Amino acid sequence: MLRTEDILDEKDPHLRAENTEVRFPLCNEYKNIIPEMLKHLRYSQIEKYSKKYHLRPGMGLAAPQLGINKRFFVVCYEREEGKFEDYVLINPKVISYSEEMIYAGEGEGCLSVNREVDGIVPRHARVTVEGYNENGELIRYRVREDLAIAFQHELDHLDGILFVDRIDPNDPYKHAEDYREI
Repeated sequence: MLRTEDILDEKDPHLRAENTEVRFPLCNEYKNIIPEMLKHLRYSQIEKYSKKYHLRPGMGLAAPQLGINKRFFVVCYEREEGKFEDYVLINPKVISYSEEMIYAGEGEGCLSVNREVDGIVPRHARVTVEGYNENGELIRYRVREDLAIAFQHELDHLDGILFVDRIDPNDPYKHAEDYREI
């Protein structure tokens, strides 16, 4: 199982490096790491496991956070209490997005940012993303609200961007009135 210390800290240059597209068929390294990434996220959201393994809660994880400079990420989303949906996106691209902008009222967090960060991160309320699953099959997701925030957060990782980069350091709540809080 992935451990907290396997996830790179924001100071690590892998998080800012260029990430290249994945070739199919997937190599064994990626076939093996994807389920481990999802397991880590699921366990981090279940209190008894997060305490047992000392995991910070997380919803998404991108390959660069593990030092793999490839374009893929996973999201483990708790739809309702104890029921999770897993998303795996390889070589993802944004197809469309809403004009409406939102932000997470409690703020965004990141498993690679090990500090409290105040401020808002404007995100599109809805986004359609196309990519490939582990078998190389084309997939498309239209997501909204908190799931849309998670997808955009992970997409940023693939471009070497951390959520803290999107917060104005001089005015962390700049234009908050222009966006809908969720």
